Amino acid sequence: MARAVANEAVDLVLLDLAFPGSDDGFNLARGLRGQCSVPLILLTARGGTTDKVVGFELGADDYVTKPFEPKELLARIRAVLRRAAYEPIPEQRDSTIITFGGWRLDLTTRRLFSPRDADIRLTSQEFKFLSTLALRLGRTLSREQLVDLVANRRWNPYDRSIDILVSKIRQKMGDFVPGGTWLKTVRGHGYVLVAER
Repeated sequence: MARAVANEAVDLVLLDLAFPGSDDGFNLARGLRGQCSVPLILLTARGGTTDKVVGFELGADDYVTKPFEPKELLARIRAVLRRAAYEPIPEQRDSTIITFGGWRLDLTTRRLFSPRDADIRLTSQEFKFLSTLALRLGRTLSREQLVDLVANRRWNPYDRSIDILVSKIRQKMGDFVPGGTWLKTVRGHGYVLVAER
């Protein structure tokens, strides 16, 4: 688990506390929280108040007791992922200029600068979309999350507005850097703005 979280883009960890000995689930949760801030749901047969309090104090985002309905677990997973999408990555939260691969996005002036220092004009929606991903650099957001965050409305499967925004931004960024854009499609999941390729 530690290797996977360190080396791969992990959206959420669902951790069963039923581990024997010193490597019990609480210790694994403690170690995970010391390593990163990935969303964490604890799954356990321990339903006591003390266990729940310990779990939340260790940094769990939710605590599900056995037995449980699979549909409820799925709903809780989706809720935690939605909440995580609204939280900017901590190191970017207080910055007015976000950098990725030589690009600079100025949140105050709402301007994008290429690695060659070209000032790239963005529409209001393009800026909002790009800043939404830039504030969560390296985190994949689904179309549903992006429509909610950028347009403040619910997404439906026939909504192509996000794909159109992605296409326009890629064209604008690709004009200035050989090899195209840093805005990546994660097949079956959504889009991510990567810090490096």
